[in-house]
Amino acid sequence: MSTTDRTSDPDAPERTDGTEDAAGSTDGAGSPSRADGTNGTGEARAPGRVGRPRASDADGLLAEQLLRLTRRLHRIQKRHLEPVGITPAQSRLLRTVAAFGEPPRMADLAARLEVVPRAVTSLVDGLEAAGRVRRAPDPDNRRVIRIELTDAGRATLRELRSARRAAAEDILAPLTAEQREVLGGLLTALVDPGPEGGR
Repeated sequence: MSTTDRTSDPDAPERTDGTEDAAGSTDGAGSPSRADGTNGTGEARAPGRVGRPRASDADGLLAEQLLRLTRRLHRIQKRHLEPVGITPAQSRLLRTVAAFGEPPRMADLAARLEVVPRAVTSLVDGLEAAGRVRRAPDPDNRRVIRIELTDAGRATLRELRSARRAAAEDILAPLTAEQREVLGGLLTALVDPGPEGGR
């Protein structure tokens, strides 16, 4: 299985020595290599070239690791949110409503979350049924509906903060304080790359 195949199928086992299987591997320069130490033409492989991953291979492995981490993040977050009785998507919407200076419109929420309006409608319906938000007419334009937090919604936000801290501790537990600081800088560069990197 090639590196590209492993990236599209993250659950496939990967080699840890940086090489492909002997029957289909290359010597790093595109020439077929064999388990007997030759390059398929009877000539010995050049020393120091076996097991050296190409840049594209390293990038593919990194992409695979990021995908696996993303799935792990979702699993841990979901586990910590279950006692609160809220889904990750509802949690994000509730936090987004709270981030506005005044109750937002549906369109404001859709734009901030970068989703279609009907997705916001479904999430608001669920939160409203649980008593965490309510639809209220705009005082200046009764045709405009805004989404307000309720007291129950504010209490849920406090529970969410605790749940998110616990989830973060689960995820970051293997890292030292110094490693966490380095990771924070790397994630900032990826999440907010600026106008040049975001093109």
